[in-house]
Amino acid sequence: MAVLPIRIWGDPVLHSPASPVEDITDDIRTLVRDMYETMDAAPGVGLAAPQVGVPLRIYTYTYEDDDGNPWRGEILNPELWMVPTEPGDPDEDLESEGCLSFPGERFPLRRSDRVVVTGMDLEGAPVRIEVDGWRARIMQHEFDHLDGVVYVDRLSDRDWKTAQKISKKRGWGRPGVSWMPGVDDLDA
Repeated sequence: MAVLPIRIWGDPVLHSPASPVEDITDDIRTLVRDMYETMDAAPGVGLAAPQVGVPLRIYTYTYEDDDGNPWRGEILNPELWMVPTEPGDPDEDLESEGCLSFPGERFPLRRSDRVVVTGMDLEGAPVRIEVDGWRARIMQHEFDHLDGVVYVDRLSDRDWKTAQKISKKRGWGRPGVSWMPGVDDLDA
């Protein structure tokens, strides 16, 4: 297993729709194992293949609820259904999220509170996930990556402008910029 470099906002692979997985090969299995390793090293609660430079419709996820119950898996070729998002401004304390491809920052973003995701697991078996709350947020966030959308692309005008200033200051927003979990100090 290996930790992979994570692409940063502006890299073209993050802004293009990913392709479906045609066959589950040993290379796909290795990619998913490496994605888990990378997600854990970051640390993150989800990681989409485009974030590590692979334009395929795959993501991994992990989350531990308030009772310490783990929830972890991968999904290939997902489809997403969600209940309509409540109108209004997002709550900065309850609805802020971050992204490994826009590291070190958090912005409020309104998301649907309930989703259903279908697809397949690494063995090719059908998967159906019905979740709400933070798990629903994770599913939406990672699914967005497969459609070429990074969460900062969905921010309010004010927060989007702030994100653009951060990106410019840090030299992001262009191809080839990445960071290595466990190696790069993002607080420097």
